Amino acid sequence: MARTARRLVAVLAADVAGYSRMMEVAAEATHARLMQLEAEAVVPAIAKHSGRVVKRTGDGFLATFDNAQDALDCALSIQGVVAGFSTAGPASARILYRMGLNVADVFVEGDDIYGDGINVAARLQTHAEPGGVVVTGAVFEQVGRDDLSAVDLGELRLKNIGRPIRAYGLRPSTTGLPRPVSAAADGRPSIAVLPFRWAKRGGLEAYFAEGIIEGVIHVLVGLRDLFVLSQGSTLCYAGMTVDPRRVGRELGVRYMLAGSVRCVANRLRILTELSDAESGMVLQADQYDGTKADLFELQDRISTQVVAAIAPQVREQELRRAMRKHPDNMSSYDFLLQSLDQLNRLDRNSFSRAGGLLRQAISHDPGYAAARSYAGWWHILRISQGWSGDPGTDQAEAARQSEAAVSLDQNDHLALAIRGHCLAWMRDYQASRTVLDRAVSVGPNSALAWTMRGLTYGFLGDPAEAVRCGEQAQRLSPLDPFAFFHQSILAQAYYISGRLEEAIALGLRVTARCETHGSNLRLLTVALVAAGRVAEARNMAARLLATEPGFRLSAFAARTVLPHPIREDYVARLREAGLPD
Repeated sequence: MARTARRLVAVLAADVAGYSRMMEVAAEATHARLMQLEAEAVVPAIAKHSGRVVKRTGDGFLATFDNAQDALDCALSIQGVVAGFSTAGPASARILYRMGLNVADVFVEGDDIYGDGINVAARLQTHAEPGGVVVTGAVFEQVGRDDLSAVDLGELRLKNIGRPIRAYGLRPSTTGLPRPVSAAADGRPSIAVLPFRWAKRGGLEAYFAEGIIEGVIHVLVGLRDLFVLSQGSTLCYAGMTVDPRRVGRELGVRYMLAGSVRCVANRLRILTELSDAESGMVLQADQYDGTKADLFELQDRISTQVVAAIAPQVREQELRRAMRKHPDNMSSYDFLLQSLDQLNRLDRNSFSRAGGLLRQAISHDPGYAAARSYAGWWHILRISQGWSGDPGTDQAEAARQSEAAVSLDQNDHLALAIRGHCLAWMRDYQASRTVLDRAVSVGPNSALAWTMRGLTYGFLGDPAEAVRCGEQAQRLSPLDPFAFFHQSILAQAYYISGRLEEAIALGLRVTARCETHGSNLRLLTVALVAAGRVAEARNMAARLLATEPGFRLSAFAARTVLPHPIREDYVARLREAGLPD
């Protein structure tokens, strides 16, 4: 019986990116290239760095080394040889490894090893970009080298690993690894909407199915973060059930939306599936039911619901892609996604990182309107949160960036929404209303446009319209990462309307989602005072001071966008809750 021993080793796990897809297309050629790479790159490198192959996994391997430095040197050596080998031939046939590296105690039994640390290495490789290496924080601290490009991936939640793992993505700074190819030159995710299948050809079902596709594509095109293929590009798939990976290869897209329409008597059922065209995995499946009574209204409703459902899924999936990338191959879009992930947390350190990422996005592409729009919003939030050392400078920069975004694209609902919001902060409420009216006209499915329009209408003394806009934004943003922002603005609209209990209930929901959102904490404080719940208001004021220790009523009154007399009511009620002058 083999003796079991315990040892501290460096574990390197590797897997070929997209191997199943390549085998499906050309099995013999792919296998031959992989065997050549193993012979020319993998086996010699592991031997040179005193490593040992523990097992092969078909398209990958697991190896151990006596120390992290040898393991990393081996990994980088293999990636360098593979990168040079992979520059020849079509991009779709390139073999690139993803690698994960961990140092851990393992149990050695004969030629095999066991332990939680092996699983960590294996899970880490799934977070690496093709051609890259992801290492644990412990490894990163041990090997710290100036010749590597590193990306802090934060604390990753790995499958079947109970604790979060701090991780870094590494690669040589001068590497010549091929860059990812995208259907959109600016790096935006691309999507194809396939013709929906119907129960029988001809009749209302066929007409309705075609109409649904047209409606969905029309709404998707309004999302400037998506590159949407034309309807004509997908007609060849009509009536077919196809593998998303085939669509991805043939159309060059990252995502595929497919669906079916069934009609029984007067009832309609529409089923949709959003799939990752690289892996073939279904990201989201939804069902929509209705009647034939009002065909066009139902088409619009389904189109809106589909987009509201898939947009957050696409953004989340794209964020995961961006987090695996390194600065030398990240697009402006990737920097924007990472900045929004940080901005969404709304704590001071994350907020600061978001500002830096937005500056990188603009630097990479000065003509990217979305990056400039969010940069404008970042400066406004900085003032609102009380984190600005110079509110005047931040307001001027917000105005400059938001104006530049609109000049780049006068029909971009995001640019218009944030420009209108910045104008409100400049207390030019009439100009803000004009711009925001246009924002919801060109982007009727933009939750942000509706939310910011509602804010301005509240300031203009139309609380009913403010509430209507806020409730429309809620319908459009059930899974929006900025849902807390939309909810806080609607809560304020309820407060202005005198609907105090609704304002308090919604404000409390926001604190559960984002307890550091300063404007919401202020709103809750004044609403609780107005409702006679002063003791609760004082507790909320204490939470506000914990988020913004330097808060003073005089400074708030000078900087706030709230108009008279709302501002005076706010200040008086904040003072009653015990906040200092």
